[in-house]
Amino acid sequence: MVFCKAILMFWLALQALPESDPPVLADQITALGWWALQFTPKVVRVDDVLLLELSASERLWHGRASLLRHIYESEKPVAKVKYAQGATSLIAMARLQTAISEALTAPDDLPLTALAAARPHLDTLEKIGCIYWRQLRLLPRAGVARRFGASLLDALDRAYGQGPDSYVWLQFPDMFEATLELGAQVETAPVLLFGARRLFNQLQLWLQARHQGVLAVALSWTMDARRNVANLGELVLRSAEPCSDTIHLQRLLGEQLARFSLPAPVLYLHLRSLETEKLNGKTISLLSVENTPGDSLQQLIERLSARLGAQQVLQVKPCAEHRPERMQDWQAAILVTHQATGRVNTGNTGTKEKLKGSTLYPTWLLGRPLKLAVHGRRPQYSGPLTLLVGPQRLEATGWSGADSCALRDYFLARSEKFGLLWIYRERLAGSVAKTDTEPKWYLHGFFA
Repeated sequence: MVFCKAILMFWLALQALPESDPPVLADQITALGWWALQFTPKVVRVDDVLLLELSASERLWHGRASLLRHIYESEKPVAKVKYAQGATSLIAMARLQTAISEALTAPDDLPLTALAAARPHLDTLEKIGCIYWRQLRLLPRAGVARRFGASLLDALDRAYGQGPDSYVWLQFPDMFEATLELGAQVETAPVLLFGARRLFNQLQLWLQARHQGVLAVALSWTMDARRNVANLGELVLRSAEPCSDTIHLQRLLGEQLARFSLPAPVLYLHLRSLETEKLNGKTISLLSVENTPGDSLQQLIERLSARLGAQQVLQVKPCAEHRPERMQDWQAAILVTHQATGRVNTGNTGTKEKLKGSTLYPTWLLGRPLKLAVHGRRPQYSGPLTLLVGPQRLEATGWSGADSCALRDYFLARSEKFGLLWIYRERLAGSVAKTDTEPKWYLHGFFA
């Protein structure tokens, strides 16, 4: 509860004026209230009017004149806004509702039509000659209470700062949630994007005010219940990068809706945030280097996955395996978790990891090892190969079957025609040392 005294408090009333252009927000008054919270924590919505109590914030903004100038000149989510000032909230609201020529009218000269508590009794009050606030104040209080109720006197006392004025202040919700009623029934899914943009614009204001980025949202819709189908539908959108700009999510939604069909006409849209993350500050370079235009690589992957299907856009995922050919696996790109956003594994896993004996993984690894011919215990590949470094022994055993066992000796070899090669020799227990059977050699990779 806040006790409002006329000599201490200063109120500013704001009202968004209707525009001829199509609206861009789902709820203009709520969006304007979120914007107003940067100037004072005491903001309240009364019907279609916002009330700001500014006395506690004047010192922070170096005086009342400076604070009002910032409010009037700052960029707002609503294009046209009407203002009015007053020592109490009811005076500010009354001045907001009167004509422009009466914007600075003294409280005694304000009409009773601008006092919400008096509107149900206007006919009776006009008949007894009460048109302005001062005329109502001159009537006997006991008679006014018996005839019109104590609520009228309480409102009059609050208007003049002689009674307590209590409001529940506006606060940022911890989770964004907004509903939009469509102007007409929508029967095709792509048309839902036009209404969803108003919800996403509202979400963007909420994210910017909280300095957060969104990772996942859910867009649901309510369909005509007269159809013999389920009347609810939902689409979840996810992004690997938190961002306060919802343009990327709108593009993903457009790609999803293009491949979606509605079983019944849609009447309402509902958007809620599922996962958000605090945005980290960015260090601005002192050099005159412009940011790279366009979407990031991760955003491009997400858009292609939404358009073509998740299984049509694949990406390498490292696997915990000793065998080089099984160190990676191809999975849907949007399911692969990256430690560094925007980096893509090119398929050469471990290219910078050294083997024992200073041997490197090859630049190009064959998907399936190529068996080499052997003459005189020497591997051949368009001619004899010269072993340079090795062996590097690899032993991999598992419980999944015989094919999971690998016993190999890797060598760095040189070919007169193809340069450096990565080959290995199969090492079966005792086969090379105790028998005359020639070992089996395989080509596994090329070095650039």
